[in-house]
Amino acid sequence: MPDRRSALRAGAGLAVAGALVTACSSGDSDAQSAARASGPAQSAAPSTQVAAPAPRAFPRQPTQITHGPRDRPRVALTFHGQGDPSYARSILAAAEKKGAKLTVLAVGTWLDAHPDLARRVLDGGHDLGNHTQHHIGVNTLPDKEALAEIQGCADRLDKLTGSIGTWFRPSRAPRATPRVERLARRVGYPHVLSYDVDSLDYTSPGAPAITRKVLGEIRGGSVVSLHFGYADTVAAFPTLLHELDRRGFTAVTTTELLS
Repeated sequence: MPDRRSALRAGAGLAVAGALVTACSSGDSDAQSAARASGPAQSAAPSTQVAAPAPRAFPRQPTQITHGPRDRPRVALTFHGQGDPSYARSILAAAEKKGAKLTVLAVGTWLDAHPDLARRVLDGGHDLGNHTQHHIGVNTLPDKEALAEIQGCADRLDKLTGSIGTWFRPSRAPRATPRVERLARRVGYPHVLSYDVDSLDYTSPGAPAITRKVLGEIRGGSVVSLHFGYADTVAAFPTLLHELDRRGFTAVTTTELLS
């Protein structure tokens, strides 16, 4: 009997051990599967995505910048980042095919809807900046609401790219008021980016009219206002790039224009 009881205890011990091994193996497998599913994606992001450039001060430039140096044949093509994402991708691809660099001022709600576009812009070598969270008339808002518009978009950019973006441009106005300039500095933008050439593409005048308007006013150092969200702009863009090149102009980021 003692021998039999010993044998039974030994057998029970082996069974429990086997069950524990099975349970631990199953747990390890689940943990490994979870690690494969989530671990690499989370850990790879910081190593593969370098933080985007931060805003910088240009000591020789005013707080509100409308153009760069006039003595060089370089221009900045700046785009309000909003609208159909396929239009944005088409314009970015056309620019990169020609070696042109752009500046994109993104609306925060647009980034919320299409977060991949923040990195798409940066990966193409373009500047990325802040065009407020909801694209409303920031100059007309009380301080608290105006600050929230600037800060809200800055937060989106920081979350997606590790930076609040290199530039701030006011929404629904070609220039910021002195009060909005101060609020932008409070968020971290030393300058406000305006422009000296308005393409008027948001009026949908047709591709030829956009091209004529820009080419009729552009000169060395110009900052041009364009929009992603209009089919006429997409249609005009290849011709515009070709004509700029033919006239000896190079399209660079605003950071390059001022450097």
